[in-house]
Amino acid sequence: MSKVIKVKYEKGVLKPLGNVDLEEGKEYKVIVEEDIDELIKKYRGVLGKSSVEEFRELEEEAQAQ
Repeated sequence: MSKVIKVKYEKGVLKPLGNVDLEEGKEYKVIVEEDIDELIKKYRGVLGKSSVEEFRELEEEAQAQ
């Protein structure tokens, strides 16, 4: 089973921003990715008037290299 859980990192701890519905005591693997919406806000205008889809394509190309 895979799921996406939004978290906030504070004082060395990842804190869920909502209900996680996970089994207590069980170990899980966590993959950390920056929120694409936050990246878009951060770099909006840097590449001119690019659409969200164009930005996502650029990000995928950069990650593939």
